[in-house]
Amino acid sequence: AHQRLRQNRRSFWPALWVGFGRRPNVLCPNFKRHSPLFIYIRNRKFYNHFTMKKLIAIVLALGMSLGTLSANEGMWLPIFLNQNFAEMKAMGLKLSPEDIYDVNNGSLKDAVVSLGGFCTAEVVSDQGLLLTNHHCGYDAIQTHSSPEHDYLSDGFWSASLEEELRNEGLYARFLVRMEDVTNRVLDSLSSDLSQAEREQRAARVGKQIAAEATEGTAYTANVKSFYHGNEFYLFVYKTYRDVRLVGAPPQSVGKFGGDTDNWMWPRHTGDFSFFRIYAGEDNEPARYSEDNVPYQPQHALPISMRGVDPGDFTMVMGFPGSTDRYLTSYGVKQAIDKYNPTVVKIRDKKLDIMKRYMDADKATQIKYASKYAQTANYWKYYIGQTKQLKQNNVYEQKKAIEEKFSRWVKQDPQRQKKYGDVLSMFEEAYQAKDDYVKSNVYVLEAGLIGPEIPLFAFRMDRLLGRYLQIKEKIAAAETDSAEKALQQKMQPRMEALKNGAMENATEFYGDYNAELDQELMASLFGLYFQNIPQEQQPEFLAEAGDKYKGNFQKYARKVFKKTFLTDSSELAEFFEKPKQKTLDKDPAIEIGRSLYERYQGSNKAHAKTENKLDKAYRLWTAGLREMNPDKHYAPDANSTMRVTYGTVGGYKARDAVRYQNYTTAQGILQKMDNNDPEFKVPAKLASLIRDKNYGPYANDKGELPVCFIHNTDITGGNSGSPVINGHGELIGTAFDGNWEAMSGDIYFENELQRTISVDIRYTLFIVDKYANASRLIDEMNLVYEAPQEKSNTTEEAPAEKESMEANEM
Repeated sequence: AHQRLRQNRRSFWPALWVGFGRRPNVLCPNFKRHSPLFIYIRNRKFYNHFTMKKLIAIVLALGMSLGTLSANEGMWLPIFLNQNFAEMKAMGLKLSPEDIYDVNNGSLKDAVVSLGGFCTAEVVSDQGLLLTNHHCGYDAIQTHSSPEHDYLSDGFWSASLEEELRNEGLYARFLVRMEDVTNRVLDSLSSDLSQAEREQRAARVGKQIAAEATEGTAYTANVKSFYHGNEFYLFVYKTYRDVRLVGAPPQSVGKFGGDTDNWMWPRHTGDFSFFRIYAGEDNEPARYSEDNVPYQPQHALPISMRGVDPGDFTMVMGFPGSTDRYLTSYGVKQAIDKYNPTVVKIRDKKLDIMKRYMDADKATQIKYASKYAQTANYWKYYIGQTKQLKQNNVYEQKKAIEEKFSRWVKQDPQRQKKYGDVLSMFEEAYQAKDDYVKSNVYVLEAGLIGPEIPLFAFRMDRLLGRYLQIKEKIAAAETDSAEKALQQKMQPRMEALKNGAMENATEFYGDYNAELDQELMASLFGLYFQNIPQEQQPEFLAEAGDKYKGNFQKYARKVFKKTFLTDSSELAEFFEKPKQKTLDKDPAIEIGRSLYERYQGSNKAHAKTENKLDKAYRLWTAGLREMNPDKHYAPDANSTMRVTYGTVGGYKARDAVRYQNYTTAQGILQKMDNNDPEFKVPAKLASLIRDKNYGPYANDKGELPVCFIHNTDITGGNSGSPVINGHGELIGTAFDGNWEAMSGDIYFENELQRTISVDIRYTLFIVDKYANASRLIDEMNLVYEAPQEKSNTTEEAPAEKESMEANEM
């Protein structure tokens, strides 16, 4: 999976698949800074004088309603929640650590899945019903859409189990358990190993540990590196591969606000969709079959109907992709000056071309809806991140940390021996990376994943090449009988390769516009040729630029005229007369090969620089933790299950601008503009809001809450994560972060960083009142009353109420 394409600034090279998470998945320090008020509240003497309820009221009165709530940094491994438990309890958690993570009994972890490896989803019924984001389900919705059945525009709601739609390749992965295997891995790493040798050996040991953990089971497992190779943990999973689309609102609800509102608060987006896990009759994973039945979970999240208020405890569980909080000032500067602007420049061009074709043709609009959304999301992300890195002075803050580290190292000869070269290693490595970081971006953004045909051609070249190798092996048999025997033996393999190629082609051509792609090739290759030195260009590009005098429109026309890979019928003809010469002469395959060679060649050419950087970050991370032994550092996100927690609250965005913690349906009408596709409101929804026909989903003020914000720490991969209250009940679905803190993946913004979530009551309102899909709500466990507290209520309650009311005034 392509977890590091968008933003791993240390190690650029990803696998060649684009994930669909909301945020780019990047790589790492947690410099937790509490406000003086919070530090004071944590003091035990303060606790002795005040009850918890009074304490919450005081916090509310002093800060939260005014938008001064500090954010809670940290994506924590659930096996270590005991370290955070006292703080979580003080903030309002009513559960035990075992209620959150338990290997032997059903717990919250058993209701949270990695959806397809790019998002998170939660189980919300005892029939395996999954809730996630609309943008997480967008590709599935688009795949099932056509001009005749436009589920993107109209929404989709299955009326029965039989109408739920199969999604090839989509899976739900449950965490079975995790285990600290640091000692075993580190014991295998001698001090004389180079960084590259160290990583290779750690990978081998990790595979061995994973194999032992899954032997004799249907589980899968992997060992992940934490703190840049200083710690290692085993993760064991159970994966269900029959996941079906159940329901989704129209994109006028699920994407309300479009690119304009993306990454912004206030927000009025119903970013949700429903899927269902199916299993065999034994409730175990099974391949798709009409005989499969809804999965019966170990735990399903109950749904709170009580809503949220400022100061309420929130907890997010999910599979965040990656953060890069150990990134140094050198990396920040490179991001601002080189990496981010390059991505934005290429995607500007790509989005412009895609939009023109989509606006001109309904079928193309549906085919490219998902592709456009992915491209636009990260385009805006890099614009915002660059702005906020500057606005929030992240470079200066990183410099200050490095200076403190340098002083600490100089105070001790042993530290100097171990860490003395770290900062100079960073400086040297980043200076070297400056020479090729832009060309690395171009080879992917304008090359392999720019126009679609190069990557498709590269993949088909691999499949068809294997097919031809088998044919040649059969033809080389010395006797007719040997040839016949080999033919019979290899025929199943040949059929599998042929069928695989045709299936891939069917999927590719189903969402493909060759004319659009030809223009993408012409424009992006032209940009590539103009902006990257020829010695860093793939061979075909430099030759084509010279031969066609920079006229890549002409070059692209030639490629698309001569390749046999723009049409499934021509591909089928290849199998009638398969020849290696056909592949070698095809211009699209030549492009795919050349781009991949440049991609791999740069990786090999700069291996020493990347290894130096990896070693520097390993030492840097270890040194920071050693320098601050009393600080509880959360590990970087790396697509493993994490828990983050905080409270509901607004924030001060800038001078004279303060945001409250929730939005209502009235804001939808205020933004409504049916001449603008981003702010179009369906007539039925507008009527329901005008009539205030909210049913049981309104709050105590008679409003219909739509979204709310809370100070938890999330990133890409957390999209669709459950937002859980102190009683373990679902209160919302996380889907975005806020514009003012878009530098937060690199440096956590205490006062600004917020998670934007859909209020579960708005989700249920759309399902019930708008879609008339109450059969889904009937599956869920709706909770209207708070569970009884174990401790007795005291006479403090009236004082708390008075304080709260004064605060609201």
